Amino acid sequence: MRLNVAVQMDPIHAINITGDSTFALLLEAQSRGHTLFYYTPDRLSLQNGAVHAPVQKLEVRDEKGNHFTLGEPVMTDLASMDVILLRQDPPFDLAYITSTHILERLHPKVLVVNNPAEVRNAPEKLFVLDFPHLMPPTLITRDREAIEAFRAEFGDVVMKPLYGNGGAAVFKVAEKDPNFGSLFDLFSSMMREPWVVQRFLPQVVQGDKRIILIDGEAAGAVNRVPAANDIRSNMVRGGAAHPTDLSAREQEICRTIGPELKRRGLIFVGIDVIDGNLTEINVTSPTGLRAIKRLGGPDLAAQIWDVIERKRG
Repeated sequence: MRLNVAVQMDPIHAINITGDSTFALLLEAQSRGHTLFYYTPDRLSLQNGAVHAPVQKLEVRDEKGNHFTLGEPVMTDLASMDVILLRQDPPFDLAYITSTHILERLHPKVLVVNNPAEVRNAPEKLFVLDFPHLMPPTLITRDREAIEAFRAEFGDVVMKPLYGNGGAAVFKVAEKDPNFGSLFDLFSSMMREPWVVQRFLPQVVQGDKRIILIDGEAAGAVNRVPAANDIRSNMVRGGAAHPTDLSAREQEICRTIGPELKRRGLIFVGIDVIDGNLTEINVTSPTGLRAIKRLGGPDLAAQIWDVIERKRG
């Protein structure tokens, strides 16, 4: 099987190939003989029901500083593609949402991974609320009284933007914290959307586990341990990756959410689990593939392409 594969992603020259999951997917696709094309989401156009972009033929190499070659841009009807990888990073803002509306015009005739309508309908910090019995106590609000009542009930909390990503603007707020008023004012002036307020899980110092599910099945995991004096385990924020296995509780979480992920056409999903508590379901541009393989785990990019090829077949 030879597929025409377009990747909608952030500027390829700026990625860190050591940990970039999109790059892992591209390397695997190329090794299978698929033809790769590249464009950034700002180049999408929709006219008379047709979706176009100036795509560039792409070759990739696992060489730092020399990891890609691009051809000349050619305005192309994306209906001519077999697969489109929807892989630009959040924030999940109106630009991101608009791109899902445009790509929805193509799917499923062109297989978009992940399904753009379900990406739009499953924001990572809201979709997870469909499974409250798997989560720590969580509040979505921008109402100060509600936050103060939540803190009074649960003590220390974590506050973070509802549509944030990569550990940006994640704060631990103590039950009696003199900085809370200033933090609330700052969030209020910077963001119009609600915030996520969760009971703080002190076991985060032992790690925040990223588990990859492929077509609804648990496939691999990496434990991300925060740097000293930080609660954020994201590897882009200094978190250290360690090999790990899944506990019985984590397997239960995956069995519980897996059928819904599969039903929604969410082929590549990364969930975050702290001490047996599900905190996020990441569907926009999940990461972790290269870290898992580097630590001796399975080649999940190959498993993802097995699923894509089966669905295209």
